[in-house]
Amino acid sequence: MTFNDEQRSRIIEMAWEDRTPFEAIENLYGLNENALIRFMRAELKASCFRLWRARVSGRKTKHLKLRNPEISRAYCPTQYKR
Repeated sequence: MTFNDEQRSRIIEMAWEDRTPFEAIENLYGLNENALIRFMRAELKASCFRLWRARVSGRKTKHLKLRNPEISRAYCPTQYKR
């Protein structure tokens, strides 16, 4: 798949967000977890990729099946203040 600069930026942003599950990225951009890992490896510097992998590895909020069923949102209610 090819993405424009704006899409690549949004995918990377969503991948870094704690509460955005891999499934949401797959639904929007067609990248499953393995494809997202390959994408991030190609787009990020090696040190940034290692930091990202350490951050998301084992994080329950990045997988819908591991998430607390009471959490139905993808962001903190105070994240987008208007």
